Amino acid sequence: MYKGVGWFISMVMEIINHISKEMHLPEAGVFAVSQLLEQGCTIPFIARYRKEKTGSLDEVAIAGIRDQIEQLNTLNDRKKAVLKSLKERDLLNTMLLADIQNTRTLTDLEDIYEKYRPKKRTRAQIAKEKGLESLADFILKQLNQDLLVEAQKYVSAQNKVETMEEAISGAKDIIAGVVNEDVDVRTSIRKLFLHTALIQSKVKKGKEDEGSKFKDYFDWSEIACKAPSHRILAMFRGQNKSVLLIHVLPDQKKALQIIEKLIIKNQSRSVHAINSTIRSEIQSAIKESYKRLLSKSIEKEYISELKAKADETAIHVFAENLKGLLLSSPLGQKRILAIDPGFRTGCKVVCLDAQGSLLHHDVIFPFQRDDTKAKKTGLNLVKKYGIEAIAIGNGTAGRETEAFIKDIGFDGGIQIVMVDESGASIYSASKLARDEFPNHDITVRGAVSIGRRLMDPLSELVKLDPKSIGVGQYQHDVDQKLLKKSLGDVVISCVNQVGVEANTASSELLCRVSGLNKTIAENMVKFRNEKGLFKSRKDFLKVPRLGPKAFEQAAGFLRIHGAKYPLDRSGIHPESYKIVEKMANNVGIDIKDLMHNIPEIEKLNLSHYLSESVGMPTLKDIVKELQNPGRDPRKEFQAFSFDENIHGIKDLVPGMKVPGIVTNVTAFGAFVDIGVHQDGLVHISQMADYFVKDPNKIVIVRQAVNVTILEIDVKRERISLSMKGN
Repeated sequence: MYKGVGWFISMVMEIINHISKEMHLPEAGVFAVSQLLEQGCTIPFIARYRKEKTGSLDEVAIAGIRDQIEQLNTLNDRKKAVLKSLKERDLLNTMLLADIQNTRTLTDLEDIYEKYRPKKRTRAQIAKEKGLESLADFILKQLNQDLLVEAQKYVSAQNKVETMEEAISGAKDIIAGVVNEDVDVRTSIRKLFLHTALIQSKVKKGKEDEGSKFKDYFDWSEIACKAPSHRILAMFRGQNKSVLLIHVLPDQKKALQIIEKLIIKNQSRSVHAINSTIRSEIQSAIKESYKRLLSKSIEKEYISELKAKADETAIHVFAENLKGLLLSSPLGQKRILAIDPGFRTGCKVVCLDAQGSLLHHDVIFPFQRDDTKAKKTGLNLVKKYGIEAIAIGNGTAGRETEAFIKDIGFDGGIQIVMVDESGASIYSASKLARDEFPNHDITVRGAVSIGRRLMDPLSELVKLDPKSIGVGQYQHDVDQKLLKKSLGDVVISCVNQVGVEANTASSELLCRVSGLNKTIAENMVKFRNEKGLFKSRKDFLKVPRLGPKAFEQAAGFLRIHGAKYPLDRSGIHPESYKIVEKMANNVGIDIKDLMHNIPEIEKLNLSHYLSESVGMPTLKDIVKELQNPGRDPRKEFQAFSFDENIHGIKDLVPGMKVPGIVTNVTAFGAFVDIGVHQDGLVHISQMADYFVKDPNKIVIVRQAVNVTILEIDVKRERISLSMKGN
C-alpha cells in the first residue's frame, strides 16, 4: 500500500506544478497519478488500466512521480523539524519562516539552517564568549580606520583577551564562521565544485601490495563531474577498503577569489579606501574559513552527491540488465532433462515434466575413460520421460558436458541449450528450495532450477535476490535501499507485463502481482491445494485476505488458462467485461468466437463504446487483447550454440569471429560469454561504427551477438572483443 503524504491536500497545486515542471509532464496526469497512488493503486495497474486518467503515462513516469512525491515529503518533514528547532530556541522570525517555506531542495534548506544549527563549542563561539563579536563586525564593515586602535579596546583580563593579536585572531575566527554560513558563498563555492573540482586518489602508505586491484587509482586525477560512474565507485571502494585516500577539491585560488568578491565590499574602489590591515585580515579569515570549514563541508557534500549520482547510474544499468534477463525468451512448457555439470563429482541429472515438476534424478560420469554407461543412462532417460529439450548449466564443465551430450546423437531433434546458472546454487541452498524439495540435496535442487530457467526464466528468477543473479556492477557498494527499491520495481513490472497463470504460479511469483503480497500469495496457493484449481477470476475473492481492492489491482494480471469464461484467460480487466460483451452482441457472435477473430474485431467502431470512464486508450488495449488474448510480450525462443571448435581461452586467435551471449552490460561496455569460461569485454568504443553513449541502447542481457577477438591476455584471463563490422 502506497503511503500517502499528509500535506498533499493543502499544498496540492503547488506540488503538482513543481513535479510537472521538474519532469516535463502534464499537470493533469501528475495530479491523477498522485491521487491513484494515494488510493493504494500500484504502478503496473495505473499504467495498464487507468490510461484515461493519467494521459497514458508509462511505468517510468509514474514511478518518477512517486519518487518525487516521496522526496517532497522528506523535504517537508525536514522543514517541520527545522522550524520546530528554531521555534524552541526562539530564533524563528517572519522572514526566516518565509525563506524556509519557499525552499525546494534539501540543500537549500540546510544552507539556510547552517547559521542556526546547534553546534559544538567552536572557535567562533569561544571568541564570542570573550566579547569579540563586535570587533568582528567592525572588521566586516571594512572602513578605513585603524584596526589596532579598535582591537586594543577588547584587551581584557576579565574576558581572557591578553593582547591585540589575540583579539584580532578571535574576531577572525568569528568572521570565518560568518563566511562559512553565508548562503551566497556556499552556493557559489558549491557551483565551483560542481563544474571544476578534481577527484584525486592516492594509495595509502604500505597498501601498495594489499590493494593491487586498485593499482589504476594509486595516483589518479580527473574532473569529478566528467568521471564515469564505474571509476567513481571503484575509487570509493578502494577508500572503503582502506587502500586509497580520496579528495574532491577545486582550485583553491579560484575559490578564494570568488569568496573575496562576495565578502570584501567595493572591490572596484581604491585599495586605500579600505584600511590595508583590515583587508589583509579579512583575506586571512576567508582563507582560514575555506581551508578549515567551507572546503571540508562542501567537499563532504559533493562527495555524497557524486556517490549518489554514481549509484543512480549503476543502479539504472543493473535494473536494465535485470529487466533483459527476466524478459528472456522462455522455451515454454516442455519436458526437460536438466544437467548440473561437474568433473570430479559427476553431473547431476534431473527429468522434469512440462510443468516443471521433478520426475527423476540421477548422476552420470561422462568424463571417465569409459563413458558408455553415462551415454546409455542419457538415452534411457530421454526415451523414458519423453524429453523434448536438454538444459545444461554453463558453469564448470559446462562446455565439456555440452560436447558429451551432442556426441550421444539423440533422435527427434531434441534442443540442447546452455543455461546461465548464476545464482542457482544460492536458490538450491535456500529455505524456499528446502521446503519445495525436503528430501533432495542441493545438487538436485540446483539442476531443477537450471531446467526451470529454460522453461520460464521469469518464474524461476523471481525466487532469487536480484543481487545474486550477477548482472550488475558494484551492487554491494551502491545505496542498498535505493537498489532494492529499483530492482523491486523491475521485478514487479516484468511479472505484470508478462502476466501470471493463477493455477500454476508459485507464491514467489504471485506475490509480485499488482495488489498482492506474500500472505495473499501463500493463501492463493493454499486455496488451490485445498479447494481445487481456480475456475474463474471471481474465485479469487474466496481467498482469505484477498479483498475487493486487491482484486481490482490484481485481476487483470492473473490468467486462468482453462477458465470457462473466455475473458478470464486474457489480460482484459473484469471491469471491462461488459464492454466486450456489448462488442460481441453488436457483431452477432459469442465472446469466444470474437477472440482471435481479427476480421470481426476490425469491424468494430470503437467510438460507440466511449463513455465518461472509458476512453480510446482502454478500448484499443481491449482490441489488442481480443486479437491475441493473454499474449506474452517476450520474444520467441531461439536456441544458441557456441563455436564447437572453441573450448578454452587458448583456442582463441586475434581476428577470429565467434558467436557469444551478452552476460552483463555496464556503463563502459558489455561482457560477452563466448564459451571459454571467461567472459570477454566489448568496450563501449568497440560496440558500433559510430559513437555510443549508452551500451544499453545497443545490447541487452542474454542477447546473442557476433564478436571479433581483438586481444587475449592468457595470464590475466582477459579477452578484448569488438562488435564492429559484425
